[in-house]
Amino acid sequence: MELRNCPVCGKVFVYVTRNLCPECAAKEEEEFRKVREYLYEVPGATMEEVSEKTGVPPKKILEFLREGRLILKKEHVNMILQCEMCGAPILTGRLCDKCANEMKKKFGVAKVPLQQREDMKGKIHLSRYQDEKSR
Repeated sequence: MELRNCPVCGKVFVYVTRNLCPECAAKEEEEFRKVREYLYEVPGATMEEVSEKTGVPPKKILEFLREGRLILKKEHVNMILQCEMCGAPILTGRLCDKCANEMKKKFGVAKVPLQQREDMKGKIHLSRYQDEKSR
């Protein structure tokens, strides 16, 4: 059982899956529901309009988009979300498909040497154990 402080309200809570206390998590889910429903009803709404009509701050709406919880449709041209690397318009997340694929390639290259090091780690551990055993 891990105890944490809620970053929103400061209350202590038992951490299970989310970094929010149950009350703040419920409030966030309600805000998410309001934004999602409003965008469904008014697809061409601007960020300011969605914020004004739902009472959800624009920063929170952007957070929902960046987390991938909200996905914009082509009709949502008034709510521009940009790739953090190249600035291209995107519908959800932090990166466009091109930049995301680039990142996957870069991390894919780094993954192999790390895996080789993990293999070596076990062998070194075993040889140390054998050295200590023979003493």
